[in-house]
Amino acid sequence: MRSEITISELAKLMNVSVHQIRYFEEKGVLQPAYTGENQYRMYGMEQVYQLAHILLLRKLEVPVQSIHECMSYTAEQHGKLLEDSLQGIGKELLRLEELRHFILKMLQEQQSYSAQPDSFQIQKLKAASLARIMKLDSHVKLSAASLAEQAIGIPDLFESDIYYVADERGTVTLYLETPAPGDVTLPEGDYLTLQCVVQEEELEGQIGRFAEYAAMQSVPLTGPLVVIERSYLSLFVPGKLHYELRACIGPGAAGEGRYSV
Repeated sequence: MRSEITISELAKLMNVSVHQIRYFEEKGVLQPAYTGENQYRMYGMEQVYQLAHILLLRKLEVPVQSIHECMSYTAEQHGKLLEDSLQGIGKELLRLEELRHFILKMLQEQQSYSAQPDSFQIQKLKAASLARIMKLDSHVKLSAASLAEQAIGIPDLFESDIYYVADERGTVTLYLETPAPGDVTLPEGDYLTLQCVVQEEELEGQIGRFAEYAAMQSVPLTGPLVVIERSYLSLFVPGKLHYELRACIGPGAAGEGRYSV
């Protein structure tokens, strides 16, 4: 009874393709026990274990060209390899968890916009600490050139809520939410809010509508109007942007309810 197996039997045993085994052979990291008179490659237990080790190293993302060297590692070197792999897995798990939270956030916010389309709400909001990104002079629109000049290097900028705050001179400052302390703190308190999905050029009309509603309803607003752009939600409505307009109502938790800088 023969003790060796053919390449197809080895592939089936190890749940890999014949092509993959041949590739390992071409790279010099696996060789058959012998080639029979019929030119069949034959593999014994030594090659089975060797292939198992190769597949394990590939799972650890060791490049094929480095496997030959790894096969002669000491126990300490293999231990270091596994520790490095664990660190990489930890980083990948963190990346996936952050992606999971972002996807959940997108779904929840899209549901919020769908449930309350184009309607005014009064909401109790927590304080928010903001970090400054850039400033736009009065009557200057946001452009790709200004972003490239002032906001370059900010990772995943358009996966974040971008806060637009105008001062008395009409200068608009862009912020991102950040752990405290930041450059500006929005106070905790009651806010009048409006969620809308519009084209960028329609935003001015929504801002006027917001101010008109507050005046008609005699809602006492303090501090500037804050416009929050959630550009990542445009995935759901191409060609339009999701905005939230908000302004604090009456005194807030931060002194007189104004924004602390």
